[in-house]
Amino acid sequence: MIQADGPAARQFGWLAAPAVLTELTTESVLCLPIGSHEQHGPHLPLNTDTVIAERFTAMLVQRYGEQHDLWALPAIPYGLSLEHAWAPGTVSLRIASFMSLLDAVVAEYLRATPARRILIINGHGGNRGILEPALYELKRKHAFSVCVIHPASLSAVRSDSETAPEIHAGIRETAIMLELAPDNVHLDRLPADFSVCGAEAKRLVLDRGTTWPWTSGDSTIATCGVIGGDPREATADAGRAILDGALDAAGHVLTHLTNHRQ
Repeated sequence: MIQADGPAARQFGWLAAPAVLTELTTESVLCLPIGSHEQHGPHLPLNTDTVIAERFTAMLVQRYGEQHDLWALPAIPYGLSLEHAWAPGTVSLRIASFMSLLDAVVAEYLRATPARRILIINGHGGNRGILEPALYELKRKHAFSVCVIHPASLSAVRSDSETAPEIHAGIRETAIMLELAPDNVHLDRLPADFSVCGAEAKRLVLDRGTTWPWTSGDSTIATCGVIGGDPREATADAGRAILDGALDAAGHVLTHLTNHRQ
């Protein structure tokens, strides 16, 4: 299980106030994890996306922190999750509230620190659509360098067991959680007769030519809220390989971000 070098290793929240001006500069990169609280089938916790964003941020800081002066910020644990609103426990922001929150958080960090670079680490696919136009607005309004990475998509690593589209809570996401938080993965809670559905997933979710207000409660798309391969085929080794692949790819992203000038 991957861990950072101690609780205070480049964690912004552990700084004392005077240290903000001595430890951070205009060249520092503030790493902001954004996740969600939503159903992830019967086997994964509601905060799966937040865990992935938060832990991957810690991994980034551990590997690249000194090289690129990275600082981990506290995670925003909510996102846009109405596609999962049918399920108990799903908590979703609305577009306006998400944008307002993101703008407020970014503005406050730019006010409170010398840093002028922010890397958003997004753990939830449902946030992706809004984050792209959000970057244009935020950059225009606040004049800083910013980009978003999506760890699971950033990795080019694919396991042999990934035969169905890996959209939500399937093999890929389960494998990552088996590596990051194995005690919170409960594969035994999947029904014994669980079988992959998803016949309509490619058309309703992945088709780039059409956009639908799909839901993971649709039995033609998902089984028990899972859209992907059988989670029971996931392994921690596969999860580690996916995360390592994303970490390797993130190096090029950070180089571009830190070399970029307004």
